[in-house]
Amino acid sequence: MGVLYSIVAGDCTGTLYIKGVWGSNIPKNYRVNDRIRVPNVLVIDEKGIQLGEIPTAEAIDLAASKGLDLVEVASAANPPVCRLLNYGKFRYEATRKERESRKANKSKTNNQVREVRMKTRIGEHDRQSKTRLVKRLLSEGSKVRVSVMFRGREVQHPQIGMELLKKVAEDLQEDALLDKAPSFEGRFLAMILSPSPSLKKEIANKVLQNAKT
Repeated sequence: MGVLYSIVAGDCTGTLYIKGVWGSNIPKNYRVNDRIRVPNVLVIDEKGIQLGEIPTAEAIDLAASKGLDLVEVASAANPPVCRLLNYGKFRYEATRKERESRKANKSKTNNQVREVRMKTRIGEHDRQSKTRLVKRLLSEGSKVRVSVMFRGREVQHPQIGMELLKKVAEDLQEDALLDKAPSFEGRFLAMILSPSPSLKKEIANKVLQNAKT
């Protein structure tokens, strides 16, 4: 039995996306034209139309007649799936999309931890406002670094900062988990909170609900 796969129509660049059990949209290795050794292949033309199973030699000639290449995009399928496309453009687009994906993932990682700062002399009303901000960020799925800034001799009274962070943590006990206990980083006393399981479930439900609308 061949590998289960689905074919998603190509975009205007001529790039075909194959979703298979390997979990990647762009195959890491693929054969082109004469390097395709199997006798028959399942062919998708440059417009995304499935032409059916064709002898490989005939498919190569068909691609050449259109000034294109025959590219094997799903070698594990039975028969292998090939696409008529511009191989150079295909490689360029595959590389570009992979580079953009890495950049997006890096950006997402860099932005994963948000920060909310407070001063030691912050009033209760402002502290509650900052706490609501922390909750909003947690509700967006972010981890949050909550910090208290000490000035001058204030650093001699770390209990002030500890008390502030304790109040924030207590107010958010239903929505947050303590990822990193309070510790000094220069003149900042900081802790890191992450969304609690119940909040993560709530976030997932909202995403699902939005997808349905």
